[in-house]
Amino acid sequence: MSAVGAFFVRWRVRLGYPLAILVLFFARPTPISILAGALIGAIGLWLRARAAGYLHKQEVLTVTGPYAFTRNPLYLGSAILTLGAGIAAHSWISASILCVYFALVYSIVMRREERELGSRHGAAFDEYARAVPLFIPRLTAVKLIGGSASSFSFAQYKKNHEWQAALGYLLLLAVLFVIWRVRLR
Repeated sequence: MSAVGAFFVRWRVRLGYPLAILVLFFARPTPISILAGALIGAIGLWLRARAAGYLHKQEVLTVTGPYAFTRNPLYLGSAILTLGAGIAAHSWISASILCVYFALVYSIVMRREERELGSRHGAAFDEYARAVPLFIPRLTAVKLIGGSASSFSFAQYKKNHEWQAALGYLLLLAVLFVIWRVRLR
């Protein structure tokens, strides 16, 4: 793995904190923008929750549920959350910061994880990668022979700590609401 890839994998969340300050500084939220961002974000949170309920990190190659449509449903959900946050912030500068950060960091992270999964799962991952797109989902689910046959598990959702994404997004919306109220005065 390249030094840049390792850096972004390890620091991607922590790098988001100072960027969040910039995003909030430039934010000009309105009640309508916050509501619209919340609705879009809910779709991203739903997708992330669904994916986390199937994902058994470091255990098996997950190819069912949302993983039968895209190899990266968690990151697709994060992209939708990013879009929702940009809409809620109601600022082209904030939206641009969010989108550039997501595109840069997660394109590197996804490629690094691809190499890791390929080396860990070999031919099974190669077959999966040929059948399922990296990011933009297929319209129909792929059914792979020998793939994991797991179903959604709320216990797995909790084990993957996915509730933290929902809590973080609700906190962002609350801060945007406070910014709106302060700017009203």
